[in-house]
Amino acid sequence: MKINFVKKVLIILFVSLFSISCQRKEEEKPVLQNIYRTYMGERNNFKVWVVDGALIRETIFNEFIYGGNDERYIFVPEGEMWIDNSISAEEYETTLQHEINERNLMRKFGMTYFDAHDSSLSLELQMRAIYKSESEKHESLLPLMMPIDFDSTQEIESLPEKIKLKNIYRVPFGERNGVKIWIVDGYAVRRDVYPDFGFSGNGYAYMFIPKDEIWIDGEITCEEIEYSISLELKERELMSAGKYYDDAYLEAVKISDAMRKSNREMIRIKKLIVPSVLLRDTGSGTGRN
Repeated sequence: MKINFVKKVLIILFVSLFSISCQRKEEEKPVLQNIYRTYMGERNNFKVWVVDGALIRETIFNEFIYGGNDERYIFVPEGEMWIDNSISAEEYETTLQHEINERNLMRKFGMTYFDAHDSSLSLELQMRAIYKSESEKHESLLPLMMPIDFDSTQEIESLPEKIKLKNIYRVPFGERNGVKIWIVDGYAVRRDVYPDFGFSGNGYAYMFIPKDEIWIDGEITCEEIEYSISLELKERELMSAGKYYDDAYLEAVKISDAMRKSNREMIRIKKLIVPSVLLRDTGSGTGRN
């Protein structure tokens, strides 16, 4: 009787220790913060996040570049699309569409990562060709523009009173409140039109920008896109109502500052548990979105 009792105690003790060991292993999975940078909204029912690419390469996977999705990278939470904050604003849209296409091919059809990746590169080529064509057509239809700002300041004295914009437009970025958003070649603008152009601008602050447009400098990091758009929309709204640029700008900065604060609060509580298996070379093929 005593021997059986001892055996039972030992079995219970062993099971308890095993359970604690498993629990500790589960708890020891790396939990990371500060991966998320900026929430970009939803696209095709995916939550799109700009993430800290350098930190991911340092702490999770050293070959993470441009972006990632939840089929290729198991450490990306279900239903999220990640965009590397190292890429420029000009590369944002093609990268996002690449990841969505790659993810859907792997998820719905069980395609290998390599085939889905190649398909997504082909999609990028098509998109870039369309962007180039739309940009060239748009520039050809524009009238001559004055290379000055709201205060009639012309920073390149050798330019004529009016110029033809050429090789400025890069990517059509949709419309907000009836205002067309374009990603432009910021370097070319500073070289050929107005050296003090930075981050973004609108047609009320700069006379070389059409009145119904907002320009986003393609050189900036993609995580600044939404802040710049919100700032320009507000500044444009105030200037169109007669407010002077300096006052309109200060009011508009408050909008982007509030967005940054709200974003910080959103990401402050987000943590990432890193699984032991990081990659999937063949899609799950569940057929689900």
